[in-house]
Amino acid sequence: MLTLNAERRMLVESVGEIAESEFAERAGTWQGAKPWPNLELLADRGYLGVSLPEEYGGGGMSEFDAILLQETVGRVCPDTAYALPDMGAPRAVAMFGSEAVKERYLPPVCAGEDHVAIAISEPEAGSDVPSMRTRVEERDGELVLNGEKIWVSGVDEASAAVVWVKFPEGLGTLVLDLDAPGVEIGQHFTNMFGHTQTQFFMNDVVVPERNVLTRGSDAFKEQLKALNWERLGNAALSNGTAACVFDMALEYAGDREQFGQPIGEFQGIEWKLADMAKQVQTSRNQTLAAASAAERAGGVPDRLSTHIANLWSGEVLEEVASEALQIHGANGYQRGHPIEYFYRFARSRRIAAGTDEIQKNTIARVLKDGGLPSLV
Repeated sequence: MLTLNAERRMLVESVGEIAESEFAERAGTWQGAKPWPNLELLADRGYLGVSLPEEYGGGGMSEFDAILLQETVGRVCPDTAYALPDMGAPRAVAMFGSEAVKERYLPPVCAGEDHVAIAISEPEAGSDVPSMRTRVEERDGELVLNGEKIWVSGVDEASAAVVWVKFPEGLGTLVLDLDAPGVEIGQHFTNMFGHTQTQFFMNDVVVPERNVLTRGSDAFKEQLKALNWERLGNAALSNGTAACVFDMALEYAGDREQFGQPIGEFQGIEWKLADMAKQVQTSRNQTLAAASAAERAGGVPDRLSTHIANLWSGEVLEEVASEALQIHGANGYQRGHPIEYFYRFARSRRIAAGTDEIQKNTIARVLKDGGLPSLV
């Protein structure tokens, strides 16, 4: 594993202790609900939004610190790690927003009181972002927004969303108040994990100029680069969750007895545990190495290593969660058991932040442009 300095070891240990003492009892029971009490507690202790600016209530730490905390919290309570705001829409607000936008939207997020969603997908445009139809036009000196978004997570808990749109000159992003005139909430969908995803419509919504985050090809390219931190955050979440279900499987294998001995003493189970540990460790190493390299490169994640980390961590989580359920047998297969719950969550990681297929396409394009990197 990557060697951490004393300050970062203390950070991980402190947050790990909070998670174990405060989050463990309810871990695996949230069933898709947002763990607001846990977020408020982290905010009170100064650990919510650790990489967001201090002047808006964040911790002012690095993205790498946020990656460490996401895995640490996820090892105890994946629901809480999933809800951490560092790598999602609030990050886009912090990086690209006007002062007015940052002052309005970031403090409630950093206090654990609000959520900002991110809206990209449309009925005819998911991975194919250039095919988006949500548009902003200029009419009489105002920006007017029309379109539709779908599969948006957390709308029922959010006051606003970062929306990906088309301006006359190309792709861009803006912050949309979800209670603005002309915003119409459509259907709500419940996914396998129990999270609600929402469809909403924008009908001649007037958006203040100050709410524009990126506009024009150069600015939007910067936003796409920033997305690589979100992918690394997604990988850290997957790794933390994989470690969580591995810990549960290891404990169960030591407690559950059959044929006069713990099932963990049977070679078949030992091999499962060994393979699971191998996968978790290699995935964690890949993600932390990519995040560490990004920090050394001035905060810009490498495209190849980021996509490999995101792809590999999702595959590992699904495999480890499946084996953890297998070790638990009928107990783990019951609805409401934490293993069954996290198994359903694991499947989402191969879709979120880019499907496996899109990740592989991106990896292949990078390799065709530059080949496999050398050791130096």
